[in-house]
Amino acid sequence: MPDPVSVPSSTAPMRIRARGRSFLALVLSPEAPLPLWLDGLDYQVARSGGLFTGKPIILDLGLLDENTPGLATLLDDIRGRGVRIIGLEGGSRHWPAVAHWDWPEMLDGGRPAGEVEIPEDPSTSAAGPVSGGGTLIIDQTVRSGQSIQHMQGDVIILGSVSSGAEIVAAGSIHVYGTLRGRAIAGVGGQSQSRIFASRMQAELLALDGYYAVTEDIDPALLGQAAQAALDEDRVRVLPLPV
Repeated sequence: MPDPVSVPSSTAPMRIRARGRSFLALVLSPEAPLPLWLDGLDYQVARSGGLFTGKPIILDLGLLDENTPGLATLLDDIRGRGVRIIGLEGGSRHWPAVAHWDWPEMLDGGRPAGEVEIPEDPSTSAAGPVSGGGTLIIDQTVRSGQSIQHMQGDVIILGSVSSGAEIVAAGSIHVYGTLRGRAIAGVGGQSQSRIFASRMQAELLALDGYYAVTEDIDPALLGQAAQAALDEDRVRVLPLPV
């Protein structure tokens, strides 16, 4: 039987690779009365073409207080609708109504964001340059099942966006082909953002948290050059000026 192989103590330890991973987390901010808010959530889930399905959601309790009726069951009520809560903001763990909550801890999935260098010397700062933002240009069609997320600016698609595909941007979205999938612009509160398409046939349009689905688009504009803009908390689809 051969002797076990020993590793010399002088051998340098293996370098460990680490990769960054960024996430688009949508934020839900419940308001009282909670039964009416949950009815509104049901309506939005039914209309949003699966926007909330499988997406990480942060629950913001900032608009509620510890005595809000229905608060004790709110987390279960939301999860029961297939919404995946991965974090909470606002409120307090010390509120009696939420003391029994199963507070979220795990976060899976996400979008690869490149490698992160681990410094050789622990005293070395790991800080690096911060992206200044900009426009992301995609020079091909976005296929069904693909999700493009750009949280630093506009997204320009030189091809089309297929049914079942998704484009998410902090700024505006420009589609030079046919927009059949979902376009979510103005993420993070940029309410002036817009969605432009040479041929508008979107399954879902969202601007700063407000949504419209195919049935909300004037049939005369379907397949035509159009833009979506936010007008008094409503997504309106209008023809592009010639």
